[in-house]
Amino acid sequence: MIKFAYTILYVQDVQRSLEFYETVFGFTRKFITPDNSYGELITGDTTLSFAAHDLAKSNLKDGFMKSSNDNKPFAMEIAFSTDNVEALYEQAIKAGAIAEKPAEYKPHGQTVAYVRDLDGFLVEICTPME
Repeated sequence: MIKFAYTILYVQDVQRSLEFYETVFGFTRKFITPDNSYGELITGDTTLSFAAHDLAKSNLKDGFMKSSNDNKPFAMEIAFSTDNVEALYEQAIKAGAIAEKPAEYKPHGQTVAYVRDLDGFLVEICTPME
């Protein structure tokens, strides 16, 4: 059996990223390594994790492209569902997220908004799919 286990974001500061996602989305910290190079949040079936750039470099021979709010977002996103998209969108911005697109009702019946987190990763905030 194969299970989707982790999404790992490569970030400047693991502690800062954990605190952002705990504050905005209410996730609980599972753990952080003593050297603050890796941490995980309890988010449901799939763990959201953060790895420091130096740790990520040690795992990848040819390096990687760093996410940044100075560049366009990568062609991917992480998404979190909520019954109150507008409130969570505003809460994320107050915590330091960059506004990308305010809440919009989509033809398929979902309300969707977008922010960029502290490291420039695209985050969708949406109502659950019916």
